Amino acid sequence: MQDVVQVLRFGWPYLRRYSGRFASGVMLAVLFGLTNAILLWAINTILLRMSPGSPAPHGEVVGTFLTGIGPVERWRTEFQAWTATMVDTWLPRAGRPADWRQIAGGLLLFPLLAAIRGFVGYGSSYCLAWVSERVVNDLRVEVLRKLGSLSLDYFNRATIGDLITRVNGDTAMLQRCLGGGLSDLVKEPVTVIGLVAMLFAIDWRLTLMVLVFFPLLVIPIVVLGKKVRRSAKAGLNTTITQASLIVEILSGIRVVKAFNLEDHQVERFRRMSKDLVAHSMRTIRAKEITNPIIETIGTLGFGLLLVVIVLRQVKIEDMVTLLTGVAFIYTPIKKLAGVHNLIQQTQAGIERLVQVLGERPTVEEAARPLSLPDFRSALSLDRVGFGYGHGNVLADVSIEIPRGTKLGIAGESGSGKSTLVNLLFRFYDPVSGCIRIDGKDFRDVSIRDLRERMALVGQEVVLFDMTVAENIGCGRSGATQNEIEEAARAAFAHDFILRLPQGYQTRVAERGLNLSGGQRQRLAIARAFIRDAPILVLDEATASLDAQSEAEVQVAIERLEENRTVICVAHRLSTLRNMDRIIVLSAGRVVEDGTFTGLVRGGGLFADMASRQGIAI
Repeated sequence: MQDVVQVLRFGWPYLRRYSGRFASGVMLAVLFGLTNAILLWAINTILLRMSPGSPAPHGEVVGTFLTGIGPVERWRTEFQAWTATMVDTWLPRAGRPADWRQIAGGLLLFPLLAAIRGFVGYGSSYCLAWVSERVVNDLRVEVLRKLGSLSLDYFNRATIGDLITRVNGDTAMLQRCLGGGLSDLVKEPVTVIGLVAMLFAIDWRLTLMVLVFFPLLVIPIVVLGKKVRRSAKAGLNTTITQASLIVEILSGIRVVKAFNLEDHQVERFRRMSKDLVAHSMRTIRAKEITNPIIETIGTLGFGLLLVVIVLRQVKIEDMVTLLTGVAFIYTPIKKLAGVHNLIQQTQAGIERLVQVLGERPTVEEAARPLSLPDFRSALSLDRVGFGYGHGNVLADVSIEIPRGTKLGIAGESGSGKSTLVNLLFRFYDPVSGCIRIDGKDFRDVSIRDLRERMALVGQEVVLFDMTVAENIGCGRSGATQNEIEEAARAAFAHDFILRLPQGYQTRVAERGLNLSGGQRQRLAIARAFIRDAPILVLDEATASLDAQSEAEVQVAIERLEENRTVICVAHRLSTLRNMDRIIVLSAGRVVEDGTFTGLVRGGGLFADMASRQGIAI
């Protein structure tokens, strides 16, 4: 029961959005459960009426069954009399000639009850499935929104397989639980309660004897449910690792093929699959053994009931009803055992969903963030220090970048250049010191406003599985087609876009693999053009291009740099020639500061790097 409460507590914020349909599904599930008791009552009624020497048995059974249900004794008596009259009018009885009404009643009673039961069950399942589909869809959106709000350090810890499993796999578990399990969780207990009430009405002593076996049925359900939960959790961890391996293999397929690693990677996958099969089989064994145990205990109780019925010489019609009722009871119990196992499996996914939804970004918006007007004066770093948890990457970095300045950043690999870019976009916050824009601490201003004042063109161009126009339009929400085309012209991308099969409506393949490196980079520059941000950050923007592509892209970059504050990170020092000022980082510290010509002639670290690249003044 505690596990059920946990599942419902987790899902309730999403369920209540569809409370009307959810309530309808629950009410129909309750009615479905009651129809099973009504069906048993109908069987008993027909048997009593067909038994010789029972002129009006129905009134007695109804009277017993309804005792205490009505709030007012007079209403109960009148309802009992009305029911007895209707039954006597429409159902046949032994020893009495049947007219057309009794024939029709006898013919249609069970088909009518079956139809009501079937359609009520359908309505309940449909309503609850309708709700579960929308709840899980909302939950997936919520999980993805939550992941989008988290800081980069979270994604450095997590794997792609883990993140995909949280969005799809964990929510799919909840979907199965809500879609099928929730319906049975309402239907079957009501069915058991209704059937037990009917059996009490017939013979309460025999019914109590049957109920003695119920605790024996609960023990294997609980014990085996715990095994299902443990196996499900272990299987989920293996699934995550396996999913990450698939992403790793497919994203690095060129390296896999180049080094003939296909068999090696397949063997890794096979080992994980073998572990997954083992976990799955443990889950299957625990789930499937539940029904035989329940059936064995149930048939033992059924046999004992049969012996007692014979010894007590119970009337044949009551015997048939009792045995039928007991047989009816064990089916919902088996279904409830299946629901229990399903909930145990779902718990593993819910624990992970609770974990990710409870994550807090390390870079948080201020309680009352300051709005950021147009960039006016300067961007400054004041004694900034930062580390990823294993030593300092930046230490005591102070830089003043007046509006309109073109600042170059150089340094050996690992000197902290990309980390500096991450801090400028507030992907991380400094461990010490602060960064200011127009005198305002980054941590006090709106993150959205801050990033809207910046445009990024990096070495790794990210293109989405959308059209060319949509990829460029990502730079600014609501951009028109004319604005998109104008940005493409400014980035010298318009001509090659028109040569694509559908021009601007050509769909870009995953990661832009149907375009060359230079074409992808020019689309990124067009995206920066349409953003029209006053601060432009270039992070190794031409590092991965060949000489010809670099020359083409560099022209577009120079146009993009016009009338903007530029921060250009480059390992290829020739791209820094036109910078107003260049700082050189080493081991996270600023070790040199000057113009391109001055640094090359200065004989320091920058001059040494330039010499290795064949640059001389």
